[in-house]
Amino acid sequence: MINDFAEQLKYDLFSAYYEARKNKRNTWNQLRFEIEYEHNLLVMWEKILNRTYEIRKSIAFIVNEPVKREIFAADFSDRIIHHLIFNYINPILDKQFIPDSYSCRQGKGTHYGVQRIAEFVKSCSHNYTQDCYILKLDIKGYFMGMNKHLLVQKLHKMLDPLRYKPFVSEESSFCWNDFFDFDLVWWLIEKVIWNDPKKMCIVKGKRSDWDDLPPSKSLYHATQDCGLPIGNLTSQLFSNVYLHSLDVFIKSELKFQYYGRYVDDFIIIHEDKNVLLKAKKQIEEFLLQQNELQLHPQKFYLQHYTKGVKFLGAFIKPNRCYIENRTKKKFYKVVDEIEYFLSEREPHRKELEQVRAKLNSYLGIMKHYRTYNIKRILLTKPYKLFKYGYLNTHLHKYCIKKKCLEFSAFF
Repeated sequence: MINDFAEQLKYDLFSAYYEARKNKRNTWNQLRFEIEYEHNLLVMWEKILNRTYEIRKSIAFIVNEPVKREIFAADFSDRIIHHLIFNYINPILDKQFIPDSYSCRQGKGTHYGVQRIAEFVKSCSHNYTQDCYILKLDIKGYFMGMNKHLLVQKLHKMLDPLRYKPFVSEESSFCWNDFFDFDLVWWLIEKVIWNDPKKMCIVKGKRSDWDDLPPSKSLYHATQDCGLPIGNLTSQLFSNVYLHSLDVFIKSELKFQYYGRYVDDFIIIHEDKNVLLKAKKQIEEFLLQQNELQLHPQKFYLQHYTKGVKFLGAFIKPNRCYIENRTKKKFYKVVDEIEYFLSEREPHRKELEQVRAKLNSYLGIMKHYRTYNIKRILLTKPYKLFKYGYLNTHLHKYCIKKKCLEFSAFF
């Protein structure tokens, strides 16, 4: 065990770098850093130890899928810091989160959340033999409404174990011993929280891209000392921290057995419709008083379980789950785009691999739900993509024909 935190930090910084680059290998930002990554990491290490590290400019842009959102993409070096912070504090925080908080947690996620809600409906309705109701709520402008002062207080409370006693994580290679410098890590946490990305950012696209974005979804309209940028790893983690008190309130105070949350999208299931209506008012008051947040007035859903419910890209019905129509339409659109591309030229190996990756990203999602008929439609049409590949037996995966890979390798 390394007994000098400065040396431990160096090792941890390199580990955070390898994690940050996993899905960013071909970005210009990452490639620029990687040219002299050892030197750059050592410079970062010295700046952190001397507390002179400064956050770089973000890139601000708008995405339209799956819904219109404002993104502030952090510089790659700052992404490394985000992973470093996450690796240090997540094991402590994760042990305190309720089991049915699904976002940004190992072994959970969207598919797990959908499966859990489906199980809750089945259990609450006694295997679909008795009445039960589903209440689905959403928070208005969640990321932009988070009060940073409250967030700091909540983090201090939940990170007390890390401050006062040695801790070893079973899930992570990161180690906290008697030499762990909590104050230095906390300095980094506050650096990230109090950074205002809109003060120094590069705007990608046009200013008009923001024209029809609701003010509650933009940092440019956020109240002072409120709002976290969507897309950062730390923002996802802090979003779980910020609503942890709500999770405890619903589970421990309101005594709901069937409850699950993914970021600001949460569902409660109960036998009595009136109990859920009363709970909605109690949750509304709690959020306003304890978190300075409001429920979204238009995103309120309360129905009998037989009507089904949309949650995390799926439509949950008794004994079955379907993908949402939005995802289905996007899948067909991707197939049409691939067809157009293949009709224009003979693809080389890398392009075929990109086609495979696009298709399999959707097929990988669809295999969790009842989508056999959707995929079977592909087989009924003379698509050019079958000239170069095929769907496997269960229609879960698109595979490139070996002869096509060998031939296209020459181009």
